[in-house]
Amino acid sequence: MSVVRLRSYLSGEWTEGSGPEQILHDAGSGEPVARLRSGGHDLAAATRFGRRVGGPALRRLSFRARADLVSALARSLRGHRDEFLDLARTYGATLADARFDVDGGLGTLGHYGKLGRSLPDTHWLPDGAVEPLSRSGGFAGRHILVPREGVAVQINAYNFPCWGPLEKLGPALLAGVPTLVKPATRSAPLTCRLVERIVEAGVLPDGAIQLLVGGAGDLLDHLESQDAVLFTGSARTARRIRSHPRVIRESVRVNVEADSLNAAVLGPDGVPGSAVREAFLREVRRELAQKAGQKCTAIRRAFVPAGEFESVCRETAALVRRMSPGDPRAEDTRLGPLVDPEAVAACREGLDSLEAETERIAGDPGDPGPAGSSFGPVVLRLREGARPDAVHRVEVFGPVVTLLPYASSEEAAEGCRAGGGSLVTSVFSEDRVFLGRMTMSLAAWNGRVLTVSGRALAESTGHGTVMPQLVHGGPGRAGGGEELGGLRALSAFVNRCAIQGDPDTLDALFPEPTSGVRAAPL
Repeated sequence: MSVVRLRSYLSGEWTEGSGPEQILHDAGSGEPVARLRSGGHDLAAATRFGRRVGGPALRRLSFRARADLVSALARSLRGHRDEFLDLARTYGATLADARFDVDGGLGTLGHYGKLGRSLPDTHWLPDGAVEPLSRSGGFAGRHILVPREGVAVQINAYNFPCWGPLEKLGPALLAGVPTLVKPATRSAPLTCRLVERIVEAGVLPDGAIQLLVGGAGDLLDHLESQDAVLFTGSARTARRIRSHPRVIRESVRVNVEADSLNAAVLGPDGVPGSAVREAFLREVRRELAQKAGQKCTAIRRAFVPAGEFESVCRETAALVRRMSPGDPRAEDTRLGPLVDPEAVAACREGLDSLEAETERIAGDPGDPGPAGSSFGPVVLRLREGARPDAVHRVEVFGPVVTLLPYASSEEAAEGCRAGGGSLVTSVFSEDRVFLGRMTMSLAAWNGRVLTVSGRALAESTGHGTVMPQLVHGGPGRAGGGEELGGLRALSAFVNRCAIQGDPDTLDALFPEPTSGVRAAPL
């Protein structure tokens, strides 16, 4: 593969940075794949370009017209799917991992185009019915939703360079807000090619999409009150964004999807040979292998009934012993490398932090390989008599899971909640009473709770799969944000305004749409 030079796309022009050259390497082979330079960009001009050129052009279209635009873009990008899949391999993705990212992103974009066609052909959305505000009926009010007049700044993580940008871009375009994409540098080649194909398609008006390669520089210094930041990544970086003086002063809207200690719980009925036990073991194994555990939704802690703990530990260890990292481009590889040597070092440091409370029962990081990115799966168990503390605080962002015993549903729920807020927890049981008790105990601490029982065993999309119909995010450590969720995704990009006046004026200004949604669930 030839070494490509990555460029930013700002204010309608492709441009290179002016800083020192940085070389990106293939996570499997270690060969150079891309070059880039950070810094030197006029980001004040770029944000103005989005607000003054891209925003007005999008807002001239109705919600339904913008849905047609999103659908056309999704169709155009699907023609480049194989190219995107190939680029995904450079950051260590196996073919299955690449499909998970690329197909997930293209499918989500297409979903928002289809969903938007149910919206009215208007420049505003109704949010509830007209509310009478006087005894005689001469004064009333209603809520409407209108596009914000700023720019949506994406700051994405390295693990989903296709899905991450597209799942934010679709709702932003549908809402009528231009986007500036800032990809993680380590997997930027795929995102850069994605934006290149978007620009070449000629579907979007000028200024609707921009791209910043490399460091963020002084980007946050130029945000205004109508802008929004959509961040995916570490909780540490999220705190820096939220505490930025400009963000605070301008009350910039910030949505965060951060790392979290997600969990899976095997119910008391998960005895040997049961369907839910097999599903639990299968899901733990899949979450270790998929993306080499480099997923924000991956299972980090697995809670098992105390009476089944020893046998589940043995069964999990046996599954993992058959897993080993390999060349991500080989067809039979199920576990690829981590994204780079820095990720390997971070995982090793995380394992060291858990050492006092856990013992390793299977797996070994092994030799990092020629690219320095290889990291074998590891299964830990809570040491007998140890009190879990680091287990509930330290996330090893790789193929590592810790098994913990529990004596009651209350203890299992308390352990899950000890993570401080998660994106998802899965509960495997046929016992409806147990499922109900766990769900209500976990709902306030999770963005999503997956119950796996009965007929769901055959059709469940799985613990780590995020669906555009449902919200993605979580409270506390998980960032406190929400993405997706159908039309709820528009909430980051629209303003809710209460309009008051006499009923006849309200009906004339904002007639009830004859088709589409009557009230957007935002």
